[in-house]
Amino acid sequence: MFFNSICQNKAIVILCQLEMYFSPSFFDIMVHLIVHLVRKIRICGPVFLRWMYLVERYMKILKGYVKNPYRPEASIIERYITEEAIEFCIDYMLETEAVGIPQSRHEGRNEGKGTRGVRVV
Repeated sequence: MFFNSICQNKAIVILCQLEMYFSPSFFDIMVHLIVHLVRKIRICGPVFLRWMYLVERYMKILKGYVKNPYRPEASIIERYITEEAIEFCIDYMLETEAVGIPQSRHEGRNEGKGTRGVRVV
């Protein structure tokens, strides 16, 4: 019921009512932030639209592309274009296998094809 009726006025009233039942040590800064939550949602919009974790994770990948510290942009572009070209070629040639990637020795075990009790001749 508390989160269903969260609006700025009701949140303040509910917090005042909770102060009658809980000790003052219960009310830290996190409980007080509920008062400002509605205003922030109105100004900024939903959290998923301003959440930067995906961008930060991708920036970590791009920073890993840097091999020349004096020209980081060129290193990132060169490595990104190379990776895109390789992915395009792999998608374009579906029947071929990538060079240097060994085939798993566990291939087919997850599909119900067990090898237990089978004699190899």
